[in-house]
Amino acid sequence: MVAAAFLATSAAETLWPLRRRRLEPRLRRVARNLSMAGVSLGVTELLHFPVLLPVAAWVKANGFGLLNLAPLSAAARLALGVLLLDYTLWFWHWANHRFRFLWRFHVVHHVDLDMDASTALRFHFGEMGLSVFFRASQVALLGASPEAVGIWQLLLFVSILFHHSNTRLPISVERVLVRFIVTPRMHGIHHTNREAETNSNWSSLLSVWDVLHRTFRFDGDDQAVMGVPAYTDPRELTWAGLMALPFRPLREDWTPTSASDTA
Repeated sequence: MVAAAFLATSAAETLWPLRRRRLEPRLRRVARNLSMAGVSLGVTELLHFPVLLPVAAWVKANGFGLLNLAPLSAAARLALGVLLLDYTLWFWHWANHRFRFLWRFHVVHHVDLDMDASTALRFHFGEMGLSVFFRASQVALLGASPEAVGIWQLLLFVSILFHHSNTRLPISVERVLVRFIVTPRMHGIHHTNREAETNSNWSSLLSVWDVLHRTFRFDGDDQAVMGVPAYTDPRELTWAGLMALPFRPLREDWTPTSASDTA
């Protein structure tokens, strides 16, 4: 399922590209992004069993969480669980941009000089490890069932592949879709090298959360430059360089700078 979704989005963005590709050969970028995803997956799985599963089991056994406070049908609890998991993830994404410690790890995702389906999988293992603890808090706070978590995670994975992809949809189609879900043009705005645009469109599956928080934008430039201005030298953005990036002095992200100018 995972491989099929990735291949489908990769094929779509190859046939109908939205933005011109820059600088690096595509295969080199994709290989690096997928190898980073492999490390992140390993760390996530290592933490999944000692952290997330015990919390989920305790919540289920004790009927803990918001969704267990009201007499809801199984179907209503499942639907609300999926909905609220997606909503609370908006705050995690917001926090990754607003708190410097979290941004240290999340910036690795944003310094990709192109954006395509492989960018959806390119997260630093530190961010993914921290996200397991946030996911556990989501489950505990909401009382989300394992079924709700499973359905949401599947929908979320397909969504992030889709909206990170460099796929050009007819603008009339996308204007309809973006009323409900995050689309490539909408999320592309979030990945530009313009700070005001990056500080918008934090939704991951349903676009309504950005509408609710007045952070929704759909007026971007299809050919805007992707990335973070302080990190534009491909020689720095190697696999090893990206792995080490969170542990180095951070730069003034939105100011173009040379490799030696650190903050």
